[in-house]
Amino acid sequence: MRFIAISILCVGLLAGCTSSTVQGEGLSPIPGSIIYKGQPHSRLTRSPVGSTFPHGFTDEWGRRVEETYIIRPDRTLAIVNRQYLPDVSRNN
Repeated sequence: MRFIAISILCVGLLAGCTSSTVQGEGLSPIPGSIIYKGQPHSRLTRSPVGSTFPHGFTDEWGRRVEETYIIRPDRTLAIVNRQYLPDVSRNN
């Protein structure tokens, strides 16, 4: 009985550990993101579904940002990762 209770608890905890980044909406776009004002008009027809690519830009506060996008099955883009890069000009 104890084993069954622990198993049910573990299954419940693991069910909450799903990643919605790829299947869900991903990260919210910020100014400078490719999809900030909506999806691009041109569809990525030559790139395979599930492929990723980076995009670097400077945000509205002057910070360097590197985002990684994934191509969904419907050929739209989702942001799967965002990193704020260090400002090397201030290290002098």
